[in-house]
Amino acid sequence: MNATGMPVWRLVSQHDIAEIRQQIGNGQNAFFTLRDWQAGDVIADFSAGTISAEPTYLTVQVDEGKHITLTPEFLQYINHSCDPNVFFDTTLMQLVALKDIKAGTECCFFYPSSEWSMTQSFHCYCGSPACLGEIKGAASLTNEQVSQYRFTDFIQSCLAKKAAKKVA
Repeated sequence: MNATGMPVWRLVSQHDIAEIRQQIGNGQNAFFTLRDWQAGDVIADFSAGTISAEPTYLTVQVDEGKHITLTPEFLQYINHSCDPNVFFDTTLMQLVALKDIKAGTECCFFYPSSEWSMTQSFHCYCGSPACLGEIKGAASLTNEQVSQYRFTDFIQSCLAKKAAKKVA
């Protein structure tokens, strides 16, 4: 942290649209955009680098028992936030801006937007006033929480099945 309490970063790698920085205090890598984006802009197209039946902390769930690593690989450094500014659309295979984003801003997504049940839940420290605290996956969200976020088509189908079970 510097004198104002802000994290100090070092450059890890630079790409056309972003740079990966590492926070010196804790070693965490993060994705920072190099340009401005407007809500709805497609920031990047992506594809499946690998496909596996089991999730890891680096995969994104695209179907039941189907988890992918992201290509280009630098997209894996987009961290979680309970107030996300980007979204992984796993149907169109596009990273989309959820809101206007200024150059130099860290891009973050809501992990449960693409994960039904996380293998490694964690306590969130995003600092958002709407922070959910413990992040476990979309399966553990309340209806009110679900209404606040955008979800992949696969997670939306899981949420619909969960809601139908409650009604039955």
